[in-house]
Amino acid sequence: MKIEEILKGSQLNSGASEEGVREAISSVGRPLPSDYVQFLRAYNGSEGFIGENYLILWKAEELSVFNREYEVAEYAPGLFLFASSGGGTGYGFDTRDPSMPVIAVEFIGMDWSDADRVAANFTDFLNQLAK
Repeated sequence: MKIEEILKGSQLNSGASEEGVREAISSVGRPLPSDYVQFLRAYNGSEGFIGENYLILWKAEELSVFNREYEVAEYAPGLFLFASSGGGTGYGFDTRDPSMPVIAVEFIGMDWSDADRVAANFTDFLNQLAK
């Protein structure tokens, strides 16, 4: 299923500026997955239900701020958060792995030992939530 179809029930934003996309990529220090970058360029975040799951996909300009505020580099080095359940769960890319799978982690007590791999990539992650 295409990203547009999956997110049809969510509130979508207009696309990120190229500056915002560059800032997001530079905060990771390596290229972000292409399907995720395409999402940022087209919609720059969204909020709403995907299937029965609530998801807040952060805007490009929020990514470095939220990762810094959640102190991700200290608690889970190599994780790059890009979304939240709107509750206690964050979703991010495992940048230690070249394929950058999507990881779920609790904000309180954030640690790699409690992280779960939930999808192989961004599109697969959205598809799983939609089921």
